[in-house]
Amino acid sequence: FAHQTEWSLYLMTQRALEAESSVEKLREEISILQRELECSKAENKNLKAGQTMDMGAAKHNIDFALQNLHKILMGANWSISQLASGAESLYFVAEVLKSTGRIFKAEGEKE
Repeated sequence: FAHQTEWSLYLMTQRALEAESSVEKLREEISILQRELECSKAENKNLKAGQTMDMGAAKHNIDFALQNLHKILMGANWSISQLASGAESLYFVAEVLKSTGRIFKAEGEKE
């Protein structure tokens, strides 16, 4: 039982590490897309000021940046949920291990 619990704890730890890695990658992607969005906003502002940039291209850039930002945010939310779920599972396993230790201790005292 203890071996199986240790294995489950190991698997949950690996999932948590993978989720943290995914969250970090997603944060980097969000940062890149936010910079692209700022550039698109600046282009849009220049267009409104009368500069000669293709309005369709600026709109396309903004739409593209917003779509990608939305996808990344959805992925980040999923990764954060997975991380929280992994943490809850680790807490549960810790409680099971603690209870198991108490049972073994009580059995040892009976003998």
